[in-house]
Amino acid sequence: MVDYKITQNDRYPALVGFCRDEDGAAVDLTDATVEFHMKARGSDAVKVNESASILDATAGKVAYQWRAGDTDTAGVFLAEFEVTYSDGFPETFPSEPLEIFIRPELG
Repeated sequence: MVDYKITQNDRYPALVGFCRDEDGAAVDLTDATVEFHMKARGSDAVKVNESASILDATAGKVAYQWRAGDTDTAGVFLAEFEVTYSDGFPETFPSEPLEIFIRPELG
């Protein structure tokens, strides 16, 4: 099931997500950092490995603003947000990768 769709070479809208624990409660991201990782489904090569933004730390709300080249290849991609807490330990959200569909542009 596709979680997010965007057209090839588009950079808006940003990909927004929420970090939640196994009970569905928001994870507090105060003093944490977040990275966004994306690779083509079936590939080991990472296409995107960039910093993401925390939009609301106590609500666990994060976002990745697409950069030049991120969406230049049409296809299905897997993605995740990796949170590093102030103690240095990481946690990945969601527990199963997001599925992103980049559809070919028409012109």
